[in-house]
This record gives sequence, structure tokens and C-alpha cells, in this order.
Amino acid sequence: MAESTEKITQLVADGAKARVYPGAVWATGNAAGMTAGGTTGLLDPAEPDIPMRPDTVFDAASLTKILAVWSSIGALWEDGTLPLDEPLGTFWPEVTGHPLGQVTARQLLTHTAGVPLRAQLKNLYGTDPAAIRTGVLTEALHRPPGEAVEYTDRAALILGYLAEHLSGHRLDQLAHERVWRPLGMTQTRFGPLPPALAERCAPTELDEESGAHLKGTAHDFSARLLGGVCGIAGTFTVLDDLARFLRYLLDAATSQKPAGFGPQWVEESLTFHTGPLQPARGLFWHPAPGTEPADRIWVHYGFTGTGMWISPKKGTWAVLLTNKLYYTRDREPLTRIRNAFCELAF
Repeated sequence: MAESTEKITQLVADGAKARVYPGAVWATGNAAGMTAGGTTGLLDPAEPDIPMRPDTVFDAASLTKILAVWSSIGALWEDGTLPLDEPLGTFWPEVTGHPLGQVTARQLLTHTAGVPLRAQLKNLYGTDPAAIRTGVLTEALHRPPGEAVEYTDRAALILGYLAEHLSGHRLDQLAHERVWRPLGMTQTRFGPLPPALAERCAPTELDEESGAHLKGTAHDFSARLLGGVCGIAGTFTVLDDLARFLRYLLDAATSQKPAGFGPQWVEESLTFHTGPLQPARGLFWHPAPGTEPADRIWVHYGFTGTGMWISPKKGTWAVLLTNKLYYTRDREPLTRIRNAFCELAF
């Protein structure tokens, strides 16, 4: 493990030196806690005296799909409130009689629902959140459900709306009550962040309107359009909170209070559900690139440069948080680092 830790440390540091990202925070661990971790680089290149720190707050981007949507949907499923395989139109009046009514929650979780591939919320529906919700829930499908695996932000947006309908609470309130508070994830929340917390936040992409890098406000345009809270993106988090979350996935006994979901949802999700369709998918999680299916190493990424991995079989988790969007949208340099990081961590 010492050799792997040394190699990970060098790998992550080299990424900062090569300007793949200004800085990074990383850790590996098991159900008992963190086994290795570190930081590298700067919080913000414009402030060269401020290093990246273990408690840096990151725009989690699409990790929101796991931290808020997947976990909340799991709580509703374990409650018996949400059937995964019944057409949505049979129990959700908002979509009854519309194309989405024939889709199931499982198809949304495996990205096989056939919903439109791009969000394009403002272009299609304007800026009113109620009009956007209506538009998304009544839109025509892109292709028949179950025909292909196609990653789309809309799947999480729709499931977020569904969770709100079934629970009677906004997604941020639901995730806080059923997941984040029980697990002690005290620094995970939807933005925009209050000033004191935004100070510790790693800045992301340059915002053309303000002329400054986004810091404490979600990078994702859909999240900003919807006031900061939506299923696609919008959460901010820290390494310690992700460690608590991932430890719970490996062993629910690590939390003094149970979250709304438990081992049954974890097992259901970290299993292949797409049959012969490619790429293979679990429920929102997908196999880590370059790994063997038998190793059951699952991952989810965030567009801002975040990522987290979990393997119940190996009893291991890993987190790599960066703000790579500060420099570029080019995915290839970070993809190489992520894949090497995963190989070393597991």
C-alpha cells in the first residue's frame, strides 16, 4: 500500500504541474476509514499563497446524481414508496398520458429510458422553473425505452422531480433529511453557498457574464437556471463527507444513524442491469473503465473534475476531487489521470 500511496501522490502532483487542474484532494479507504490521502496544488492560481486543503469545498457537479438523487430514490424504494419497474404513468399523474408515462424508474437509472440526450432547458422551455418541469415531463422521447444505453442529464432531473412528488419535499430537503444528516455529512449542500463557505470553495470555469471564475455557485447551467437545486447537479461537498458516504455503502454499521437507504439498495445498484446493451450500467453507477467486471469496481464522475469509486468486493473506496474546469473542458488529460488513479487505488 505504501508503494501505491507514493505513486498516487506523484500522479496527482504531476497533474497539477501539467496544469490539468489547479489542485486536487484525494483519498483511499475502506469501511473503517481512510487508508491514505493527500492534497496538491493551489485552490486558485490567482492566489498562489493559498494551497489546496483537505477541507476544500468542491462543486460536485454530476456527483449530485449519486449524493442526492440515487440515494433519495433508494430511500423511497426501500420504503416501498417507489416501484422500479412499473411505468411512471401508473402512479405519477404529471406524466400520465405523456410519452414519459411508459418509462420506468429503472430505465432512467440505467440511462435506457430513451429521453432526450441534452438538457437545453432554457432554449426549449424558457426560464420559469414550473414551465421547465412541465416541459421536461411532457416532452417526446428520443427513442423507445430499453433500446439503448445513452447517458443523459435528463434522467436525473426527472428522477429528482419524481422524488419530490413522492416525498412531498424539495430534493435538497429530502437528501438532507434522509441521507446527509443521518450520515453526518455536515458540509454537503446545494448551492449557492453562503460567503463563508464559498471562501473555501475551489473555483471552476470562467463565467463570461461576471468575468470571474465561478466559486460557490454551481457551474452547471441547468442547476443555476433552477435556482441551484436540481437532479442534474448543484451540490457542493468535501472529502470528509464523501468518505462517510462511501464507508456507509461498504458497511451501514459505520454510521451511528442509518440513512434512508441501506445495503439492499447498494447491492441492487452495484449490479449490472443492462444485459447485452453497451456500455454496461448499474443503477446510475457504472463500471470503472479498464477494470474487470468480476472486480466490481464502480465509479461516477462530475464534469467539474470530481470522481468517486467503490468496490464492495474489494472493500475499498476512493475519491479524487479536482477543479479541472478552471483551465479547460478537454476531458482527455484528466481521464488518463483518473484511470491511473483507479488502477493504483484498487
